[in-house]
Amino acid sequence: MMLPAALLLLGALTAVFAPRLLARAGWPDREPVVALWMWQCVIAGVLLCCALSMTLSAAAAWRAVGGRVFATAPSVVVEAYALGTAGPWAAATAAALACGGLWSAVMLAREVVRARARRRRRRAELIDGAPLLPGEERGRRLVVLESERPDAWWLPGSPPQLVVTTAALRRLKGRQLDAVVAHEQGHAQARHDWLLHCSAALAHGFPQVPVFAAFRDEMHRLVELAADDMASRRFGRLTTALALVELNKHRGVFGPCPTPQAHVPARVHRLLTPPDRLPPVRRLQLTAAAALVPVVPLLLAFGPGLRALG
Repeated sequence: MMLPAALLLLGALTAVFAPRLLARAGWPDREPVVALWMWQCVIAGVLLCCALSMTLSAAAAWRAVGGRVFATAPSVVVEAYALGTAGPWAAATAAALACGGLWSAVMLAREVVRARARRRRRRAELIDGAPLLPGEERGRRLVVLESERPDAWWLPGSPPQLVVTTAALRRLKGRQLDAVVAHEQGHAQARHDWLLHCSAALAHGFPQVPVFAAFRDEMHRLVELAADDMASRRFGRLTTALALVELNKHRGVFGPCPTPQAHVPARVHRLLTPPDRLPPVRRLQLTAAAALVPVVPLLLAFGPGLRALG
């Protein structure tokens, strides 16, 4: 039975060529939301190839597993998959892929636990830095923190909180503060924190797999572009760009030496020189094409059974 091997080959080809095609494309910076969707579909396709290959390999290697997988399938479907012709590699393949899936779940759980610990620590710091006033209820949505560093961030949780420092309030002029709030609300509404958790878990769990490292890096970049666009649509590109400059110029990000926030100048330049958006038909085509990436392994896996029934 060569189907598990074909699925693994498809997953490998997707992992190798999809990031290269996206890196060469000129539209992701113009349509970050579509690019986010396409990246998620690529990773889902790769993971789905591995999961389907593991399932079919286990069904071929162990009769008990095959009986459960094909419990309700007609005999012609079972015969179409030729489970009895699997070689000795089926059990090893299934075991290796199962270990990979378990390790991915462990890495994701670790990432979520660490994120929750960071949130608890930051909430405790907020309580110390901005204690509740008499009569003020817990679960406030906006927290003003006394600080000489201009900053603003959205703290996920229940309830989510927007934290703004007093230096940011003094430095941001006019609607710049509104643009910063809209930017952070964009992160919260789109649940970008979960995208960052999943991408970080895969990258940390499988550091030798380039597609997962590229997925993590692109998620960090694209979620910021998507939030910038949400803020600029409401308050203008110039206002959003000026707000970014005011919040980051003290960090030295606009100097010649690279910093951890080196992406900020590129974001400001993008806001000041906005690229033309893709036509709606083109965006729809790209969205549909991305959705096909995880559909192809499903069609490949179910193909023998569908042909047998047909």
